[in-house]
Amino acid sequence: MTTAKAFTANSAASALEASSIPRRQVGPDDVEIRIEFCGVCHSDLHTARNEWAAWPTVYPCVPGHEIVGRVAKVGSNVKSFRIGDLAAVGCMVDSCGSCASCKEGLEQYCDTGGTVFTYNSPDPHGTAPVTYGGYSDHIVVKEKFVLHVSDKLNPAAVAPLLCAGITLYSPLKHWNAGPGKKVGIVGLGGLGHMGVKLSRAMGAETVLFTTSPNKVADGKRLGAHDVVVSKNADEMQRHQRSFDLIVNTVAVAHNLDPFLSLLKRDGTLVLVGAPQHPHPSPTIFNLLLARRSMAGSGIGGIRETQEMLNFCAEHTLVSDIEIIPIQEINNAYERMLKGDVRYRFVIDMKSLQK
Repeated sequence: MTTAKAFTANSAASALEASSIPRRQVGPDDVEIRIEFCGVCHSDLHTARNEWAAWPTVYPCVPGHEIVGRVAKVGSNVKSFRIGDLAAVGCMVDSCGSCASCKEGLEQYCDTGGTVFTYNSPDPHGTAPVTYGGYSDHIVVKEKFVLHVSDKLNPAAVAPLLCAGITLYSPLKHWNAGPGKKVGIVGLGGLGHMGVKLSRAMGAETVLFTTSPNKVADGKRLGAHDVVVSKNADEMQRHQRSFDLIVNTVAVAHNLDPFLSLLKRDGTLVLVGAPQHPHPSPTIFNLLLARRSMAGSGIGGIRETQEMLNFCAEHTLVSDIEIIPIQEINNAYERMLKGDVRYRFVIDMKSLQK
């Protein structure tokens, strides 16, 4: 066992603070990554503050699942990584590997409940009570769950792709976003801004929905063909029954009916935001009268995440970021709650050495 420097939440009410955490030694199938950058996801805040009743937080908690760094050590069985390679870790570090979902490359939906998330999952190696994430100086992960990153891209701006990028890429791909399809993205935050970029790059007619008139210009800059202020009934009416797919990224409970009514017959509303409190139940007739569907989507499997990273390298797509030192993480959480970030905080982990 080794020790890593980290920033830790020790209770739901306490600020994150500097600490030391245990890490396991590199085994035959493992890769050790010296973390250079870690994105800050809204899930980090929810978990640090124990806001998800379905997934209670075990303290101490080390958030962070948007990890990019350099390979420092490899196990004797590792074939696809060498010391010095640029590598990444996303939301998962293990799964059962034997169920139907895992065999199909959908480890995030492991049928046995065996998905091991990067933080706050029971640690199968017994190094600690739960897994510890990327707000730390290094991490040890099974080779199968480590991803390759193109040197063509800014590694700091790649980090949010490991959650925000794949969370939008997966439903866009699954529901066939592309030429001839009209796609809506609800919310312009860390997830939504990547949805706009990815949908446009896939060739779909892309419309952004935002409650903020001051985000209209930015939405178009990011690639939206049109930006609708969703509080404006006339703007919403223009798009009635016209969408093949709407991906809703908002992580606050809200009325879903206005977006369901924008779908064509057989259109789908996909929820990817995870609010603390449930959404109000939608009106059933909005679903019945046009054979519409409402679905959820959770991140993506390892194979699809690598596909997403390759797609982003091909199209030169990265997240819009603000780099912060780790010492600013508590302030970053407060700013994130106010929507005061365009559009993802990324921690420069060199600051952890101060």
